[in-house]
Amino acid sequence: MLGHGAWWLDPVTDRHPGKGPLVEAEGLKVHFPLTSGILQRRSGAIRAVDGVTCVIRRGDTLGLVGESGCGKSTLGRALIRLREPTDGQVRFDGLDLTSLSAQELRRLRRRMQIIFQDPYGSLDPRMTVGAIVAEPIETHRLAQGDAKAERVRELLTLVGLDPAFVTRYPHEFSGGQRQRIGVARALAVEPEFIVCDEPISALDVSIQGQILNLLMDLRSRLGLTYLFISHDLAAVRHISDRVAVMYLGRIVEMGPSKAAYASPAHPYTRALLSAVPVPDPALERSRRRVILVGDVPSPADPPPGCRFHTRCWLYERLDRPEDCRTVEPELRIVAGEQAAACHYAERALDSDVGVVETAAERAGPARPIRAAP
Repeated sequence: MLGHGAWWLDPVTDRHPGKGPLVEAEGLKVHFPLTSGILQRRSGAIRAVDGVTCVIRRGDTLGLVGESGCGKSTLGRALIRLREPTDGQVRFDGLDLTSLSAQELRRLRRRMQIIFQDPYGSLDPRMTVGAIVAEPIETHRLAQGDAKAERVRELLTLVGLDPAFVTRYPHEFSGGQRQRIGVARALAVEPEFIVCDEPISALDVSIQGQILNLLMDLRSRLGLTYLFISHDLAAVRHISDRVAVMYLGRIVEMGPSKAAYASPAHPYTRALLSAVPVPDPALERSRRRVILVGDVPSPADPPPGCRFHTRCWLYERLDRPEDCRTVEPELRIVAGEQAAACHYAERALDSDVGVVETAAERAGPARPIRAAP
């Protein structure tokens, strides 16, 4: 206990401010069993998360992007142990979550929360807004009576809602207002770490910016740490300090947001960025696009070697190197703080694919590159 500070501190519930890592995952795996036959015998496993190692620094926002089904939401839930890991470790402020008892984990829930993707499905339609926001306060016995009611009103005001709405039900609100209720519920126990599981994907474009600005304002005012999961690369760039790119259960690139967008080190990241339109016709014409052919391989039977090689444009350009098919690349530093899981990440960095070219190179129409199936 002395390692966590003064002797009277509870290592589970007390906070330890600083600049170091808040959340760490090492070799994290989450597999879902596949069964068959009348006896439901195990015939395999869906490798939703398959050996992820990452760090989320205190006070930062880590943006997590990738295609549908790559394991983003499963990873987010495993980091706060809403999903039990199959293997590996998750440490929160130095504590190994996988070794905590149910009672210790329950107390730790105060320090980590989640905002769900569906702002309607995540709210109980039979409960009033006041009851929804007050539920975590009651669960952790933080306040009661008038103090609890006052805390609920403060939370609604904090997320931009009228405190008079406490007697209304979720169906009486718009999608953006319902998501604000979800944010208020997550903030009710004064957490340090919040998993934002695609919090804007179900909202109108005009509302998405408001929720993003709200999350950024709350992070600044309350000193929060976020894992921000999204398909929207522009939103991730706007809110994130660092970006992690996920493909088929593995993180293939991680680094500072500016570096990841200006000069991606993994062919998959360049393919994602090439699909994002640039609001400048001249710059848009100058870019080399990547058109990925074929579907994402099954997470129940990922390909050997690099999992992206079956759709990789760089693999084709380099005349299909053998190590891409046989040796799984490790996530390694390739430039500054930028890491990529690619045998030929340096060649990707030297490429002009997926990023905006210089003014001298702006000539002619975009030249698409097709990867073989």
